[in-house]
Amino acid sequence: MDIGYILFLYIVIVLSAVFHEYAHAYMAFRLGDRTAFHAGRLTLNPFAHLDLFGTVLLPLLLLFTSGAFIGWAKPVPYNPQALSDQKRGSLKVAAAGPLSNIAIAVVLALAVRIGGTLGLDELVISLLGFVVYVNLFLALFNLIPIPPLDGSKILGDLFPKAAMAFGRMGMFGLLIALFIGMFLLSPIVSSIFSVLTGI
Repeated sequence: MDIGYILFLYIVIVLSAVFHEYAHAYMAFRLGDRTAFHAGRLTLNPFAHLDLFGTVLLPLLLLFTSGAFIGWAKPVPYNPQALSDQKRGSLKVAAAGPLSNIAIAVVLALAVRIGGTLGLDELVISLLGFVVYVNLFLALFNLIPIPPLDGSKILGDLFPKAAMAFGRMGMFGLLIALFIGMFLLSPIVSSIFSVLTGI
């Protein structure tokens, strides 16, 4: 695999994850919790969100050896008790991350769709499309309702009993999430990508 492609893929995923984590911190801040702010996480500086093993070593090792990507950023700390919305605050904080990726995907998909009429170079359109795909994938993967993914926190607020059942899966649940991500999400993401971009 071309080293330039690998590095581009890595940068796109990391920056998309940074926006994701920032969105969590920003929503918690808007709802009155200063935990992430005081921890230095209310920032788009990538270094504030990187986990040495999960964001740097493991992903790069996998990308250069197999072309696969598995990784994570440092989770954003927040105090549910400090949120002004005690009923749905945790749900809003959890949903903010995936929604930020969806927002990026929708905006850039519009650029891809009208890029030809604006005279954008085909390479630029292709790169933008790649960013759209990555952000759609990150959003949907994080919405899987299995801990520690954001979907589990959303499910916990809406359906606590179901969330407890998923929570008992432990490591097995995480393996299921990885299986879904590797084998089942791609056709779904591809379909959404086609609808948004027209490609």
